[in-house]
Amino acid sequence: MAAAQELVVDEAKVKKAVQSGIPLTITTFTLPHEIENYIGQVISLFLKNINQEKLRDYIVYCVQELTVNAKKANTKRVYFIERGLDLANPDDYKEGMNGFKENTLGNIAHYLQLQKENGLYIRLVLQIKKNIIYIEVRNNVVVTKTELIRIHDKLARSRQYNSLEDALSQVLDDSEGAGLGLVILVLMLKKMGLDEDCFDIVRTEKETIARLVIPLEQTRVENLSALSTTIVNNISSLPQFPENILLVQKLINDPKSEMADIARQISMDPALTADLLKIVNSAQYMLSKKVDSISEAVKMVGIRGIKNLLYSYGTQKLLGDDTLDKKSLWEHSYKTAFYAFNLVKNFRKDHNLLDDAYVGGILHDMGKIIFSNVHPELLSKIQDFCLERQLPPSTFEDLSAGMNHAEIGALIAEKWNFPEGLVNSIRYHHDPLSAPEEYRDLVDTVYLANMFCEFEVGNVSFDQFEPAVLENFGITSKKQVDVLLDKFIGGFARENKSIR
Repeated sequence: MAAAQELVVDEAKVKKAVQSGIPLTITTFTLPHEIENYIGQVISLFLKNINQEKLRDYIVYCVQELTVNAKKANTKRVYFIERGLDLANPDDYKEGMNGFKENTLGNIAHYLQLQKENGLYIRLVLQIKKNIIYIEVRNNVVVTKTELIRIHDKLARSRQYNSLEDALSQVLDDSEGAGLGLVILVLMLKKMGLDEDCFDIVRTEKETIARLVIPLEQTRVENLSALSTTIVNNISSLPQFPENILLVQKLINDPKSEMADIARQISMDPALTADLLKIVNSAQYMLSKKVDSISEAVKMVGIRGIKNLLYSYGTQKLLGDDTLDKKSLWEHSYKTAFYAFNLVKNFRKDHNLLDDAYVGGILHDMGKIIFSNVHPELLSKIQDFCLERQLPPSTFEDLSAGMNHAEIGALIAEKWNFPEGLVNSIRYHHDPLSAPEEYRDLVDTVYLANMFCEFEVGNVSFDQFEPAVLENFGITSKKQVDVLLDKFIGGFARENKSIR
Protein backbone atom coordinates (compact mmCIF):
# COMPACT_ATOMS: atom_id res chain seq x y z
CA MET A 1 0.00 0.00 0.00
CA ALA A 2 1.67 3.20 -1.16
CA ALA A 3 0.82 5.26 1.89
CA ALA A 4 3.25 8.06 1.06
CA GLN A 5 1.40 8.75 -2.18
CA GLU A 6 -2.19 8.11 -1.19
CA LEU A 7 -3.60 8.67 2.29
CA VAL A 8 -7.13 7.44 1.51
CA VAL A 9 -7.62 3.95 2.91
CA ASP A 10 -8.47 1.43 0.20
CA GLU A 11 -11.28 -0.48 1.93
CA ALA A 12 -11.47 -3.17 -0.76
CA LYS A 13 -7.75 -3.91 -0.43
CA VAL A 14 -7.97 -4.18 3.36
CA LYS A 15 -10.96 -6.52 3.10
CA LYS A 16 -9.22 -8.71 0.54
CA ALA A 17 -6.11 -8.89 2.71
CA VAL A 18 -8.22 -10.07 5.65
CA GLN A 19 -10.05 -12.68 3.57
CA SER A 20 -6.92 -14.01 1.85
CA GLY A 21 -4.33 -13.67 4.60
CA ILE A 22 -2.21 -11.35 2.44
CA PRO A 23 -0.06 -8.88 4.42
CA LEU A 24 -0.87 -5.17 4.34
CA THR A 25 2.26 -3.02 4.23
CA ILE A 26 2.78 0.69 4.83
CA THR A 27 6.24 2.16 4.26
CA THR A 28 7.37 5.65 5.23
CA PHE A 29 10.73 7.38 5.58
CA THR A 30 9.82 10.16 8.02
CA LEU A 31 6.59 9.06 9.75
CA PRO A 32 4.76 12.41 9.53
CA HIS A 33 1.55 12.98 11.48
CA GLU A 34 -0.69 12.26 8.48
CA ILE A 35 0.94 8.84 8.04
CA GLU A 36 0.32 8.06 11.73
CA ASN A 37 -3.35 8.95 11.25
CA TYR A 38 -3.47 6.81 8.11
CA ILE A 39 -2.00 3.85 9.98
CA GLY A 40 -4.66 4.24 12.65
CA GLN A 41 -7.40 4.20 10.00
CA VAL A 42 -5.99 1.06 8.34
CA ILE A 43 -5.78 -0.73 11.71
CA SER A 44 -9.36 0.28 12.53
CA LEU A 45 -10.70 -1.06 9.23
CA PHE A 46 -8.59 -4.21 9.51
CA LEU A 47 -9.98 -4.97 12.98
CA LYS A 48 -13.52 -4.15 11.88
CA ASN A 49 -13.26 -6.80 9.17
CA ILE A 50 -12.40 -9.45 11.77
CA ASN A 51 -14.89 -8.26 14.41
CA GLN A 52 -12.11 -7.21 16.80
CA GLU A 53 -12.77 -3.47 17.01
CA LYS A 54 -12.50 -3.55 20.80
CA LEU A 55 -8.74 -4.13 20.40
CA ARG A 56 -8.26 -0.93 18.39
CA ASP A 57 -6.91 1.41 21.09
CA TYR A 58 -4.47 -1.17 22.42
CA ILE A 59 -3.10 -2.14 19.01
CA VAL A 60 -2.90 1.45 17.75
CA TYR A 61 -0.89 2.40 20.84
CA CYS A 62 1.49 -0.55 20.37
CA VAL A 63 2.03 0.26 16.70
CA GLN A 64 2.60 3.95 17.44
CA GLU A 65 5.18 3.07 20.09
CA LEU A 66 7.03 0.71 17.75
CA THR A 67 6.99 3.00 14.71
CA VAL A 68 8.22 5.97 16.75
CA ASN A 69 11.01 3.81 18.19
CA ALA A 70 11.97 2.75 14.65
CA LYS A 71 12.00 6.39 13.59
CA LYS A 72 14.29 7.24 16.54
CA ALA A 73 16.64 4.39 15.58
CA ASN A 74 16.88 5.73 12.02
CA THR A 75 17.50 9.25 13.32
CA LYS A 76 20.24 7.88 15.56
CA ARG A 77 21.90 6.20 12.58
CA VAL A 78 22.14 9.37 10.46
CA TYR A 79 23.15 11.40 13.53
CA PHE A 80 26.07 9.04 14.19
CA ILE A 81 27.05 8.96 10.49
CA GLU A 82 27.09 12.75 10.36
CA ARG A 83 29.44 12.80 13.34
CA GLY A 84 31.66 10.02 12.04
CA LEU A 85 30.75 7.70 14.93
CA ASP A 86 30.21 3.92 14.91
CA LEU A 87 27.02 2.69 16.53
CA ALA A 88 28.60 -0.68 17.30
CA ASN A 89 31.62 0.82 19.08
CA PRO A 90 30.88 1.23 22.83
CA ASP A 91 32.99 4.38 23.20
CA ASP A 92 31.50 5.98 20.07
CA TYR A 93 28.03 4.98 21.25
CA LYS A 94 28.52 6.64 24.62
CA GLU A 95 29.88 9.80 22.97
CA GLY A 96 27.07 9.94 20.42
CA MET A 97 24.27 9.46 22.94
CA ASN A 98 25.59 12.35 25.02
CA GLY A 99 23.31 15.18 23.88
CA PHE A 100 21.58 13.06 21.20
CA LYS A 101 18.05 14.10 22.19
CA GLU A 102 18.74 17.81 22.45
CA ASN A 103 20.71 17.98 19.21
CA THR A 104 18.22 16.03 17.10
CA LEU A 105 15.02 17.54 18.51
CA GLY A 106 16.39 21.01 17.90
CA ASN A 107 16.94 20.24 14.21
CA ILE A 108 14.61 17.31 13.53
CA ALA A 109 13.68 18.37 9.97
CA HIS A 110 17.34 18.12 8.96
CA TYR A 111 17.72 14.61 10.36
CA LEU A 112 14.44 13.39 8.87
CA GLN A 113 15.63 14.60 5.47
CA LEU A 114 18.90 12.71 5.97
CA GLN A 115 16.91 9.56 6.79
CA LYS A 116 14.99 9.87 3.54
CA GLU A 117 18.13 10.55 1.50
CA ASN A 118 19.78 7.47 3.02
CA GLY A 119 16.74 5.29 2.27
CA LEU A 120 16.08 4.50 5.93
CA TYR A 121 12.50 3.32 6.12
CA ILE A 122 9.89 2.36 8.70
CA ARG A 123 7.65 -0.44 7.43
CA LEU A 124 4.47 -1.69 9.09
CA VAL A 125 3.28 -5.18 8.13
CA LEU A 126 -0.22 -6.19 9.23
CA GLN A 127 -1.55 -9.69 8.56
CA ILE A 128 -4.00 -12.29 9.79
CA LYS A 129 -3.19 -15.98 9.32
CA LYS A 130 -4.93 -18.93 10.96
CA ASN A 131 -6.89 -16.60 13.26
CA ILE A 132 -3.76 -14.88 14.58
CA ILE A 133 -2.92 -11.22 13.97
CA TYR A 134 0.74 -10.66 13.07
CA ILE A 135 2.12 -7.14 13.34
CA GLU A 136 5.67 -6.22 12.40
CA VAL A 137 7.42 -2.87 12.45
CA ARG A 138 10.63 -3.09 10.42
CA ASN A 139 13.41 -0.59 9.91
CA ASN A 140 16.66 -1.03 8.02
CA VAL A 141 18.97 0.00 10.85
CA VAL A 142 20.18 -3.16 12.58
CA VAL A 143 19.95 -2.86 16.36
CA THR A 144 23.29 -3.41 18.10
CA LYS A 145 23.82 -6.39 20.39
CA THR A 146 24.12 -4.07 23.38
CA GLU A 147 20.83 -2.34 22.56
CA LEU A 148 19.09 -5.69 22.02
CA ILE A 149 20.27 -6.94 25.42
CA ARG A 150 18.95 -3.77 27.09
CA ILE A 151 15.58 -4.12 25.33
CA HIS A 152 15.16 -7.77 26.30
CA ASP A 153 16.13 -6.91 29.87
CA LYS A 154 13.40 -4.26 30.01
CA LEU A 155 10.89 -6.72 28.59
CA ALA A 156 11.85 -9.32 31.22
CA ARG A 157 11.47 -6.80 34.02
CA SER A 158 8.17 -5.47 32.66
CA ARG A 159 6.28 -8.51 33.95
CA GLN A 160 6.55 -7.09 37.50
CA TYR A 161 4.37 -4.10 36.64
CA ASN A 162 0.61 -4.41 36.88
CA SER A 163 -0.32 -0.77 36.33
CA LEU A 164 0.93 2.42 34.75
CA GLU A 165 1.47 3.87 38.23
CA ASP A 166 3.87 1.02 39.11
CA ALA A 167 5.81 1.60 35.92
CA LEU A 168 6.02 5.39 36.29
CA SER A 169 7.34 5.09 39.82
CA GLN A 170 10.16 2.71 38.87
CA VAL A 171 11.15 3.26 35.21
CA LEU A 172 13.36 6.21 34.29
CA ASP A 173 15.42 6.28 31.12
CA ASP A 174 16.48 9.74 30.03
CA SER A 175 19.05 8.57 27.49
CA GLU A 176 16.70 7.10 24.90
CA GLY A 177 13.17 7.17 26.25
CA ALA A 178 12.32 3.67 25.07
CA GLY A 179 12.13 1.95 28.46
CA LEU A 180 8.81 3.29 29.68
CA GLY A 181 7.21 2.96 26.25
CA LEU A 182 8.02 -0.76 26.06
CA VAL A 183 6.68 -1.31 29.57
CA ILE A 184 3.39 0.39 28.64
CA LEU A 185 3.27 -1.76 25.50
CA VAL A 186 3.48 -4.90 27.67
CA LEU A 187 0.75 -3.47 29.92
CA MET A 188 -1.42 -3.03 26.81
CA LEU A 189 -0.84 -6.68 25.94
CA LYS A 190 -1.93 -7.65 29.45
CA LYS A 191 -5.14 -5.69 28.98
CA MET A 192 -5.78 -7.82 25.89
CA GLY A 193 -5.29 -10.97 27.98
CA LEU A 194 -1.78 -11.61 26.59
CA ASP A 195 1.73 -11.50 28.04
CA GLU A 196 5.16 -10.25 27.00
CA ASP A 197 5.85 -13.49 25.15
CA CYS A 198 3.57 -12.17 22.39
CA PHE A 199 6.12 -9.43 21.68
CA ASP A 200 9.70 -9.72 20.50
CA ILE A 201 12.43 -7.71 18.82
CA VAL A 202 14.85 -9.53 16.53
CA ARG A 203 17.72 -8.51 14.30
CA THR A 204 18.52 -9.81 10.83
CA GLU A 205 21.43 -8.95 8.56
CA LYS A 206 19.57 -5.94 7.17
CA GLU A 207 16.69 -5.07 9.51
CA THR A 208 15.44 -4.72 13.05
CA ILE A 209 12.01 -6.31 13.41
CA ALA A 210 9.61 -5.60 16.27
CA ARG A 211 6.95 -8.31 16.17
CA LEU A 212 3.56 -8.67 17.87
CA VAL A 213 1.61 -11.94 17.70
CA ILE A 214 -2.01 -11.54 18.80
CA PRO A 215 -4.29 -14.63 18.81
CA LEU A 216 -7.93 -13.79 18.13
CA GLU A 217 -10.57 -14.45 20.76
CA GLN A 218 -11.00 -18.17 21.27
CA THR A 219 -14.74 -17.96 20.56
CA ARG A 220 -13.96 -16.40 17.21
CA VAL A 221 -11.56 -19.22 16.36
CA GLU A 222 -14.06 -21.85 17.43
CA ASN A 223 -16.84 -20.21 15.41
CA LEU A 224 -14.90 -20.23 12.15
CA SER A 225 -13.48 -23.70 12.68
CA ALA A 226 -16.78 -25.27 13.70
CA LEU A 227 -18.72 -23.63 10.87
CA SER A 228 -16.12 -24.72 8.30
CA THR A 229 -16.32 -28.29 9.60
CA THR A 230 -20.13 -28.23 9.48
CA ILE A 231 -20.05 -27.17 5.84
CA VAL A 232 -17.57 -29.86 4.85
CA ASN A 233 -19.30 -32.58 6.88
CA ASN A 234 -22.49 -31.84 4.97
CA ILE A 235 -20.81 -31.44 1.61
CA SER A 236 -22.58 -34.60 0.47
CA SER A 237 -25.21 -32.12 -0.70
CA LEU A 238 -22.79 -31.53 -3.57
CA PRO A 239 -22.61 -34.30 -6.20
CA GLN A 240 -19.79 -36.83 -5.98
CA PHE A 241 -17.24 -37.19 -8.76
CA PRO A 242 -18.82 -38.47 -12.00
CA GLU A 243 -18.72 -42.25 -12.33
CA ASN A 244 -16.88 -42.15 -15.65
CA ILE A 245 -13.98 -40.23 -14.09
CA LEU A 246 -13.93 -42.48 -11.02
CA LEU A 247 -13.60 -45.52 -13.31
CA VAL A 248 -10.62 -43.96 -15.09
CA GLN A 249 -9.02 -43.01 -11.77
CA LYS A 250 -9.49 -46.58 -10.53
CA LEU A 251 -7.63 -47.89 -13.57
CA ILE A 252 -4.85 -45.32 -13.13
CA ASN A 253 -4.38 -46.38 -9.50
CA ASP A 254 -4.28 -50.08 -10.42
CA PRO A 255 -0.61 -51.09 -10.96
CA LYS A 256 -1.78 -53.89 -13.27
CA SER A 257 -3.44 -51.45 -15.69
CA GLU A 258 -1.79 -50.63 -18.99
CA MET A 259 -1.88 -47.41 -20.99
CA ALA A 260 -4.23 -49.02 -23.51
CA ASP A 261 -6.76 -49.88 -20.77
CA ILE A 262 -6.83 -46.28 -19.53
CA ALA A 263 -7.11 -44.84 -23.05
CA ARG A 264 -9.93 -47.27 -23.88
CA GLN A 265 -11.93 -46.27 -20.76
CA ILE A 266 -11.58 -42.55 -21.53
CA SER A 267 -12.54 -43.11 -25.18
CA MET A 268 -15.86 -44.66 -24.09
CA ASP A 269 -17.01 -41.15 -23.08
CA PRO A 270 -17.08 -38.86 -26.17
CA ALA A 271 -17.54 -35.65 -24.15
CA LEU A 272 -14.66 -36.49 -21.80
CA THR A 273 -12.49 -37.48 -24.78
CA ALA A 274 -13.15 -34.18 -26.59
CA ASP A 275 -12.48 -32.06 -23.50
CA LEU A 276 -9.24 -33.83 -22.60
CA LEU A 277 -7.94 -33.62 -26.16
CA LYS A 278 -8.67 -29.90 -26.15
CA ILE A 279 -6.62 -29.49 -22.95
CA VAL A 280 -3.78 -31.72 -24.16
CA ASN A 281 -3.52 -29.71 -27.39
CA SER A 282 -3.39 -26.39 -25.50
CA ALA A 283 -0.17 -24.43 -25.14
CA GLN A 284 0.39 -25.99 -21.71
CA TYR A 285 1.85 -29.18 -23.17
CA MET A 286 3.69 -27.55 -26.09
CA LEU A 287 3.32 -30.68 -28.21
CA SER A 288 5.14 -30.66 -31.55
CA LYS A 289 2.03 -31.86 -33.38
CA LYS A 290 -1.71 -31.97 -32.79
CA VAL A 291 -2.90 -35.10 -30.97
CA ASP A 292 -6.11 -36.65 -32.31
CA SER A 293 -6.52 -39.74 -30.13
CA ILE A 294 -6.62 -40.32 -26.39
CA SER A 295 -4.33 -43.31 -26.79
CA GLU A 296 -1.64 -41.05 -28.22
CA ALA A 297 -2.40 -38.34 -25.64
CA VAL A 298 -1.96 -40.76 -22.73
CA LYS A 299 1.43 -41.82 -24.09
CA MET A 300 2.63 -38.24 -24.60
CA VAL A 301 1.23 -36.66 -21.42
CA GLY A 302 1.79 -39.65 -19.14
CA ILE A 303 -0.24 -41.20 -16.36
CA ARG A 304 0.45 -38.38 -13.89
CA GLY A 305 -0.62 -35.75 -16.40
CA ILE A 306 -3.87 -37.55 -17.27
CA LYS A 307 -4.61 -38.11 -13.57
CA ASN A 308 -4.20 -34.39 -12.84
CA LEU A 309 -6.36 -33.47 -15.83
CA LEU A 310 -9.13 -35.63 -14.43
CA TYR A 311 -9.00 -33.90 -11.03
CA SER A 312 -9.34 -30.45 -12.57
CA TYR A 313 -11.85 -31.55 -15.21
CA GLY A 314 -14.06 -33.36 -12.68
CA THR A 315 -14.03 -30.46 -10.21
CA GLN A 316 -15.02 -27.95 -12.87
CA LYS A 317 -17.83 -30.20 -14.08
CA LEU A 318 -19.13 -30.49 -10.52
CA LEU A 319 -18.86 -26.84 -9.54
CA GLY A 320 -19.83 -25.42 -12.91
CA ASP A 321 -19.33 -22.00 -14.48
CA ASP A 322 -22.94 -20.95 -14.88
CA THR A 323 -22.69 -17.55 -13.15
CA LEU A 324 -20.54 -14.49 -13.74
CA ASP A 325 -18.87 -14.95 -10.34
CA LYS A 326 -17.95 -18.55 -11.13
CA LYS A 327 -16.68 -17.67 -14.60
CA SER A 328 -14.52 -14.95 -13.12
CA LEU A 329 -13.08 -17.37 -10.53
CA TRP A 330 -12.29 -20.01 -13.16
CA GLU A 331 -10.67 -17.39 -15.42
CA HIS A 332 -8.47 -16.35 -12.50
CA SER A 333 -7.72 -20.01 -11.77
CA TYR A 334 -6.70 -20.75 -15.38
CA LYS A 335 -4.40 -17.74 -15.36
CA THR A 336 -2.91 -18.86 -12.04
CA ALA A 337 -2.38 -22.33 -13.52
CA PHE A 338 -0.64 -20.90 -16.60
CA TYR A 339 1.60 -18.67 -14.46
CA ALA A 340 2.41 -21.59 -12.11
CA PHE A 341 3.32 -23.79 -15.08
CA ASN A 342 5.62 -21.11 -16.48
CA LEU A 343 7.26 -20.44 -13.11
CA VAL A 344 8.23 -24.12 -12.96
CA LYS A 345 9.36 -24.07 -16.59
CA ASN A 346 11.55 -21.02 -15.96
CA PHE A 347 12.92 -21.87 -12.53
CA ARG A 348 12.56 -25.61 -11.82
CA LYS A 349 12.29 -27.66 -15.04
CA ASP A 350 10.78 -30.57 -13.09
CA HIS A 351 8.28 -32.42 -15.30
CA ASN A 352 6.24 -33.80 -12.38
CA LEU A 353 6.12 -30.38 -10.75
CA LEU A 354 4.95 -28.90 -14.08
CA ASP A 355 1.84 -31.09 -14.05
CA ASP A 356 1.15 -30.68 -10.33
CA ALA A 357 1.59 -26.90 -10.35
CA TYR A 358 -0.78 -26.50 -13.28
CA VAL A 359 -3.62 -28.46 -11.69
CA GLY A 360 -2.88 -26.83 -8.30
CA GLY A 361 -3.32 -23.44 -9.92
CA ILE A 362 -6.64 -24.45 -11.45
CA LEU A 363 -8.06 -25.76 -8.18
CA HIS A 364 -6.49 -23.44 -5.57
CA ASP A 365 -9.66 -21.36 -5.15
CA MET A 366 -12.22 -24.17 -5.29
CA GLY A 367 -13.26 -23.36 -1.71
CA LYS A 368 -14.59 -19.99 -2.89
CA ILE A 369 -17.00 -21.64 -5.29
CA ILE A 370 -18.62 -23.89 -2.71
CA PHE A 371 -21.02 -21.27 -1.39
CA SER A 372 -22.54 -20.69 -4.80
CA ASN A 373 -23.12 -24.42 -5.18
CA VAL A 374 -24.61 -25.43 -1.87
CA HIS A 375 -28.14 -26.77 -1.92
CA PRO A 376 -30.97 -25.21 0.13
CA GLU A 377 -30.76 -28.20 2.49
CA LEU A 378 -27.13 -27.39 3.36
CA LEU A 379 -27.88 -23.67 3.78
CA SER A 380 -30.65 -24.64 6.19
CA LYS A 381 -28.23 -26.79 8.22
CA ILE A 382 -25.75 -23.92 8.38
CA GLN A 383 -28.46 -21.52 9.55
CA ASP A 384 -29.53 -23.99 12.26
CA PHE A 385 -25.89 -24.32 13.34
CA CYS A 386 -25.55 -20.51 13.60
CA LEU A 387 -28.72 -20.25 15.67
CA GLU A 388 -27.69 -23.09 17.97
CA ARG A 389 -24.29 -21.53 18.64
CA GLN A 390 -25.70 -17.97 18.67
CA LEU A 391 -23.16 -16.92 16.07
CA PRO A 392 -23.36 -13.42 14.62
CA PRO A 393 -24.50 -13.23 10.96
CA SER A 394 -21.09 -11.78 10.07
CA THR A 395 -19.43 -15.14 10.77
CA PHE A 396 -21.23 -16.85 7.91
CA GLU A 397 -20.80 -13.72 5.77
CA ASP A 398 -17.03 -13.91 6.36
CA LEU A 399 -16.94 -17.48 5.13
CA SER A 400 -19.15 -16.85 2.11
CA ALA A 401 -16.97 -13.87 1.16
CA GLY A 402 -13.89 -16.06 1.10
CA MET A 403 -12.45 -16.19 4.62
CA ASN A 404 -11.13 -19.69 5.38
CA HIS A 405 -11.73 -20.68 1.73
CA ALA A 406 -8.32 -22.36 1.49
CA GLU A 407 -9.09 -24.67 4.41
CA ILE A 408 -12.61 -25.40 3.15
CA GLY A 409 -11.26 -26.20 -0.33
CA ALA A 410 -8.59 -28.49 1.14
CA LEU A 411 -11.12 -30.34 3.32
CA ILE A 412 -13.31 -30.95 0.28
CA ALA A 413 -10.29 -32.10 -1.74
CA GLU A 414 -9.53 -34.59 1.04
CA LYS A 415 -13.14 -35.76 0.95
CA TRP A 416 -12.79 -36.34 -2.80
CA ASN A 417 -9.55 -38.31 -2.22
CA PHE A 418 -7.26 -35.88 -4.02
CA PRO A 419 -3.50 -36.56 -3.62
CA GLU A 420 -1.67 -34.96 -0.69
CA GLY A 421 0.32 -32.57 -2.85
CA LEU A 422 -2.82 -31.12 -4.40
CA VAL A 423 -4.58 -30.88 -1.03
CA ASN A 424 -1.63 -28.95 0.40
CA SER A 425 -1.38 -26.61 -2.59
CA ILE A 426 -5.03 -25.66 -1.94
CA ARG A 427 -4.71 -25.44 1.86
CA TYR A 428 -1.55 -23.32 1.95
CA HIS A 429 -1.77 -21.18 -1.19
CA HIS A 430 -2.03 -18.06 1.02
CA ASP A 431 0.26 -19.34 3.77
CA PRO A 432 3.17 -21.12 2.04
CA LEU A 433 5.56 -21.05 4.99
CA SER A 434 3.20 -23.33 6.96
CA ALA A 435 3.17 -26.04 4.28
CA PRO A 436 4.90 -29.40 4.94
CA GLU A 437 8.48 -29.28 3.67
CA GLU A 438 7.97 -32.04 1.11
CA TYR A 439 5.30 -29.94 -0.68
CA ARG A 440 6.97 -26.54 -0.33
CA ASP A 441 8.08 -26.27 -3.98
CA LEU A 442 4.55 -26.98 -5.19
CA VAL A 443 2.86 -24.70 -2.64
CA ASP A 444 5.37 -21.89 -3.24
CA THR A 445 4.71 -22.12 -6.98
CA VAL A 446 0.92 -21.92 -6.63
CA TYR A 447 1.23 -19.12 -4.04
CA LEU A 448 3.54 -17.07 -6.25
CA ALA A 449 1.41 -17.60 -9.37
CA ASN A 450 -1.67 -16.44 -7.47
CA MET A 451 0.20 -13.38 -6.16
CA PHE A 452 1.34 -12.56 -9.70
CA CYS A 453 -2.33 -12.54 -10.76
CA GLU A 454 -3.27 -10.28 -7.85
CA PHE A 455 -0.28 -7.99 -8.52
CA GLU A 456 -1.30 -7.76 -12.17
CA VAL A 457 -4.71 -6.26 -11.33
CA GLY A 458 -3.41 -4.03 -8.52
CA ASN A 459 -4.80 -6.00 -5.57
CA VAL A 460 -1.37 -6.36 -3.95
CA SER A 461 1.94 -4.51 -4.05
CA PHE A 462 5.46 -5.96 -4.26
CA ASP A 463 5.91 -5.41 -0.51
CA GLN A 464 3.13 -7.93 0.13
CA PHE A 465 4.96 -10.86 -1.49
CA GLU A 466 6.39 -13.39 0.97
CA PRO A 467 10.19 -12.75 0.88
CA ALA A 468 11.08 -16.40 1.54
CA VAL A 469 9.10 -17.53 -1.52
CA LEU A 470 10.70 -14.88 -3.73
CA GLU A 471 14.09 -16.05 -2.46
CA ASN A 472 13.16 -19.65 -3.29
CA PHE A 473 12.73 -18.54 -6.92
CA GLY A 474 15.78 -16.28 -6.94
CA ILE A 475 13.61 -13.16 -7.32
CA THR A 476 15.15 -10.15 -5.59
CA SER A 477 13.41 -7.11 -7.05
CA LYS A 478 10.13 -5.70 -8.29
CA LYS A 479 11.75 -5.28 -11.70
CA GLN A 480 12.15 -9.05 -11.99
CA VAL A 481 8.47 -9.53 -11.16
CA ASP A 482 7.50 -6.92 -13.75
CA VAL A 483 9.59 -8.59 -16.47
CA LEU A 484 8.26 -12.08 -15.68
CA LEU A 485 4.69 -10.86 -15.48
CA ASP A 486 4.89 -9.12 -18.86
CA LYS A 487 6.18 -12.36 -20.34
CA PHE A 488 3.41 -14.43 -18.70
CA ILE A 489 0.65 -12.01 -19.70
CA GLY A 490 1.70 -12.22 -23.33
CA GLY A 491 1.92 -16.00 -23.23
CA PHE A 492 -1.48 -16.37 -21.62
CA ALA A 493 -3.07 -14.08 -24.20
CA ARG A 494 -1.54 -16.13 -27.03
CA GLU A 495 -2.76 -19.39 -25.51
CA ASN A 496 -6.31 -18.08 -25.12
CA LYS A 497 -6.26 -16.92 -28.72
CA SER A 498 -4.96 -20.28 -29.94
CA ILE A 499 -7.64 -22.37 -28.22
CA ARG A 500 -10.63 -20.25 -29.22
